[in-house]
Amino acid sequence: MDKKSKLFVILGGFFITNAIIAEFIGIKIFSLEKTLGFIPFDIKIFGEENLSFQLTCGVLLWPVVFIMTDIINEYYGKKGVRLLSYIAASMIAYAFLMVFMAINTTPAEWWINSGTDNNISNMQTAYQSIFGQGMWIIVGSLAAFLIGQLIDVWVFHFIKKKSGNRYLWLRSTGSTLVSQFFDSFIVLFIAFYIGNDWSFKLVMAICIMNYLYKFLIAIILTPLLYILHHNIDKYLGKEQAEQMIKEAELQYEN
Repeated sequence: MDKKSKLFVILGGFFITNAIIAEFIGIKIFSLEKTLGFIPFDIKIFGEENLSFQLTCGVLLWPVVFIMTDIINEYYGKKGVRLLSYIAASMIAYAFLMVFMAINTTPAEWWINSGTDNNISNMQTAYQSIFGQGMWIIVGSLAAFLIGQLIDVWVFHFIKKKSGNRYLWLRSTGSTLVSQFFDSFIVLFIAFYIGNDWSFKLVMAICIMNYLYKFLIAIILTPLLYILHHNIDKYLGKEQAEQMIKEAELQYEN
């Protein structure tokens, strides 16, 4: 296997793995401020009070997923990103199907009470509560993922077309900021406004808080783009790296 193929497998494997993990750890809601040792903020948006950075754990990995999207986009173009996005979405759907089947198996009687020493009265209920996400959350998450990926690809090459090979930070961070804006609003709107009848103002307020976090993380992780770009160029060799970038650009001209 040549270096180009090996790199695609490595980047693709990391991309898909992070996307799947983000879906499952996203069940937990954490306080960013308390995790960092700060007093939670008290922000008011659209009349909704006491808002702070209470985020799904999925946001820990989604910025990484979108950075990987930009790296793959740079070297393999829209065909590479779309292929991996469709595979990731299919694997996420498959994983949820397998979890649904596991939840609905009949538990062994001894296992149900096996967690009493850890103050878990019913292991089946705990298992179902953790892994049994609502259908609207699954639908919202998959829709947001695919739409966000397609938007990221388009914005990335729109900026690159205007700026050329300059300003890696602009096309990568810029496309991430735009795509994550749509990703944040789509998933929460479908999951909680359509699926759980939350008020429109509350959902929008929470969306803004989530996006503010993603915005800051995208800016903070910008140096990582240059580190990855440098190491990939070094691994491939300057000539092959430049050739792959040119081939990726041609995909948008056809």
